[in-house]
Amino acid sequence: MTVAVDIRVPMGLPLPALIDFIRGCEQAGFHGVGLHDHHHIGRDCYVVLGIAAASTSRLSLYPVTSNTVTRHPLVLAALANSLAEFAPRRTCITLGPGFLSVEAAGESRATIDDLRRAVRAIRALLAGETAEFKGVPVRLRNHPSGKLPVLLTASGPRLLELAGEVADGAVMLVGLDPQMVAAARRHLAAGAERAGRNPKDLLEIFITPIAVGDRAVMCQWPRQWFRPGQPWLEYPSRSNLHWLRYAGIDLPPGHNPASISEAQAEAICDRLGLFGPAEYCAERLLRAQEEAGVERVFLFPAHTAATSYELPWAEVEAFRRVIGPRLRA
Repeated sequence: MTVAVDIRVPMGLPLPALIDFIRGCEQAGFHGVGLHDHHHIGRDCYVVLGIAAASTSRLSLYPVTSNTVTRHPLVLAALANSLAEFAPRRTCITLGPGFLSVEAAGESRATIDDLRRAVRAIRALLAGETAEFKGVPVRLRNHPSGKLPVLLTASGPRLLELAGEVADGAVMLVGLDPQMVAAARRHLAAGAERAGRNPKDLLEIFITPIAVGDRAVMCQWPRQWFRPGQPWLEYPSRSNLHWLRYAGIDLPPGHNPASISEAQAEAICDRLGLFGPAEYCAERLLRAQEEAGVERVFLFPAHTAATSYELPWAEVEAFRRVIGPRLRA
């Protein structure tokens, strides 16, 4: 396939039905599935990932995204190794400072320095090396026999540079526009070069918002609120506004979504992701591959806080019928 395509699957169904849905994603031709790591939903993503690994044969499976506040780095390393034993060479772990799970637990997000230490520790443990926690040396008795990538989920410049410095790559929300992608890559490379690493060795997965349907209707998303007080364009962070400036679209933080014109919303959607009929989405993805060298994407179905856990039935069907076959053609 021209572009490897993964998709976000929220845990909005009881586990048996959710596993059936994930099997359906494999049958539809997806490269991978990423599950959110939200504790307050009452379903643990690593339990689901383990069952899914035993229930599929080729699907890449990973959390999007785990945090190092509510899960200790030692625990995360053990979870990642357990998943790798079920699904060797088809999993990774993605980490971030924390958002909804940290918020729900009444905790603060991890600082850049905390995240740096945690990523280094997890990578060391998964490589069979010794890490140290509060002066105590720790080593996993069992660890992956092959490489298990540790990625940072990054939407802003600082996290991208940290990913280049200490991680195996980044799951990044920076849009598909070539100027936006190039700007993000400069930050990724800056972090890598600061640590004496080769940026070309880093894995890139592009978080790609998607809304399948009538283009005029789907392009209304930037004109909505994610939740009261938070514009849709500022979810999960305001960094969307930062990258859009590289494409000539300048919106102030805390903007009123209703102030965005329909023409401006259409331009925003074209630069950020895939918004429109399935045929349009397929061609836009191929254009991103040609113009910006995008080789792997993580489809992020458009939603609000109220619809966060609705499963992407329409997107899976559109991929099965139209997008996947077009990418393979």
